[in-house]
Amino acid sequence: MPFNGEKQYVGEDQPSDSDSSRFSESMASLSDYECSRQSFTSDSSSKSSSPASASPPRVVTFDEVMGAARNLENMTLVHEIAVNENFQLKQDALPENSLASRVKRIVHQAYWDVLESELNAEPPEYDHAIKLFEEIREILLSFLIPGSGNRLRNQICEVLDTDLIRQQAEHGAVDIQGLANYIISTMGKLCAPVRDDDVRKLKATGNIVEVLRQIFHVLDLMNMDMANFLIRSFRPHFQRQLVDYERTKFQEILEETPSALDKTTKWIQESVNEELLAVSETTLTPGAKNSSKPSLSPTLVLNNSYLKLLQWDYQKKELPETLITDEVRLQELREKLNQLKIIACLSLITNNMLGAIIEGLPELADKLKRISAVLLEGMNKETFNLKDVLNSVGVQTCCHSAGAGSARFSIC
Repeated sequence: MPFNGEKQYVGEDQPSDSDSSRFSESMASLSDYECSRQSFTSDSSSKSSSPASASPPRVVTFDEVMGAARNLENMTLVHEIAVNENFQLKQDALPENSLASRVKRIVHQAYWDVLESELNAEPPEYDHAIKLFEEIREILLSFLIPGSGNRLRNQICEVLDTDLIRQQAEHGAVDIQGLANYIISTMGKLCAPVRDDDVRKLKATGNIVEVLRQIFHVLDLMNMDMANFLIRSFRPHFQRQLVDYERTKFQEILEETPSALDKTTKWIQESVNEELLAVSETTLTPGAKNSSKPSLSPTLVLNNSYLKLLQWDYQKKELPETLITDEVRLQELREKLNQLKIIACLSLITNNMLGAIIEGLPELADKLKRISAVLLEGMNKETFNLKDVLNSVGVQTCCHSAGAGSARFSIC
């Protein structure tokens, strides 16, 4: 497999230290941050009452909004690559009987039927075939690492020289089957081991049109393999640069769309208010040391903010913009926490009711926990019925406890 180098596909989205910028340095300066944002977006009455000092409200153009959306899409992709070790690209599969699937199948079949009729004509017409060979040549060249494989690169360009093929076609001397065999042989040198069987099947195909059709299918698979190889290669780099990269991208989004992080600001401000209230109540408690001004720790505020996400109501509230890329993972974490809380409650109830039976039988307690965890899977789904699941857990607990306890607890 020739995937032993790196291609620079990231381009302008690759983060750099020079253009990194910071949002808010600490939670202590949150109020200053709020003031700066308000002055950035505000057309408040205090300003409008003074025409001499007022500046017109900033108008966000459509291009700026689209630019911010593109930044967010790029950042989402990079974030997913960095944090998800199993992330990889997959081919889109249209539903078998969908309209789009039928249209695609009909159009593709019509194209290959036209190609077959041209090659079977007397004399044969090679215009479409030559265009296919030109496209195949460019795809094969794209698999080569820049700066290496010059010999194979030159060979591909010579054999699949469309000008030469066109001249041969004009004189009836073009060898379509020979060109297809060369392409298949080259694909065997460039493909990943997982595609070896697909390449071997190409050699066993007799119809030249079907050969070309399957060549493009396998080339699509090889393209996906190359993309996933590059993703794996760049993942360590993305992981090292992710914080600076996302900070820079969020700053760019904020500059293009000043209201882009309003939900994040509100989320943090709520935690600030809650912590200020808690600190104030502490200072008013009898016996507590009085302080002239309550102080907040940025870490304390952030911890409170993130803990609130474990009880977030995703049906009623949208996540802060800075956490959108982790929404699925946060929902899974919330589900796991809710599952653990229910299992803990069930374990406590079981110990209180059946303590004499399960005492000295840790394997039974572990088994009951595993059964409960399995039955509680999918708690975040709308179809999940907690009451039915708890009934099932009770039945399983009784049955397994009866098998391990005395006859007077044999209730199943």
